Formats: sequence, C-alpha cells, structure tokens
Amino acid sequence: MHLWLVLMKAHRTLERHARRSIEPLDLGSSDFAILELLLHKGTQPVGAIGRRVDLTTGAITSAIDRLEARGLVARTSDPDDRRTRFVSLTSKGAARIREVFAVHQVAMDAATSGLTKAERATLIALVKKVGQDAERQLAAGGAADVRPSARGGRTKRRPRS
Repeated sequence: MHLWLVLMKAHRTLERHARRSIEPLDLGSSDFAILELLLHKGTQPVGAIGRRVDLTTGAITSAIDRLEARGLVARTSDPDDRRTRFVSLTSKGAARIREVFAVHQVAMDAATSGLTKAERATLIALVKKVGQDAERQLAAGGAADVRPSARGGRTKRRPRS
C-alpha cells in the first residue's frame, strides 16, 4: 500500500509539471498525449488511440475533431474495414508536437533531475516491472477483492464478480 501511495503522489506532482510545460504552448494534456502517441508510434486507429491515452469513445472523437480542425491530424478510412478510421499527423501537426515535446522534455528532465542517470534507469525498469505485472493480473481476471476480516486482518482473496 505504501508503494502505491508514494507512486500516486509522485505521479500527481509530475502530472502538474507536465501540465505546466504543455498548457502555455496552447495544447491541452489529452491533445498532447494524442499527438505524442502519433509522433512516436505513427498512424493509429481511433479506438487504439483512445485506449492508449485513456479517453472514452466520445472524448477521443471530440479530441480528434479538435486536432483535425486545427490542421494537426488527418483521418483516413481503412480500405478493408469501413468502420475503422485511422489518424495520422499532418506535417503541421508533426512540426507542432516536435516543438512542444522538446519544451516538455526539458521540463520533465528538470523535474527528475534529483536522480542520477543510473537511478533513472533503475526506476524506469522497476516501475515498468510493477506495471507489467499489474497488467498481467488484470488480464488474468485479477484485481481481487481483499476485504478486512472481523479481527482487523485480511481475508482470503475473493475474485470480483
């Protein structure tokens, strides 16, 4: 529990640093996340973008509409499945996210400057390991319900229904 609390508090503070570096550049957090994903992963289906940046179907549609209206992204249809739409960066969008990402990278490096390069590498490896294990547990039907017993201890794990 303590580890989760520490990670949550660190995440909140780093999130504030991220917003502070992005928002003055006329880009919201979700728009930044979408553009960054497209910059580093290339053209993506709309649904995959929503899952990767944790936006609902309605929110991702609104965000893509907003970015498209600004000329930063373009939508195309999948020739094999007309229900699927792909999103890609326009040249204007690629230039914009590269500019914003460079500013953001400097800010985030400053926010974590208390760590050495080796400590950063170790932290990255450990946090990835925690995340991957938690993801495996969820995929296997995890997120078990652990409820306190009458004596104040814990009962056995019971799967959620």
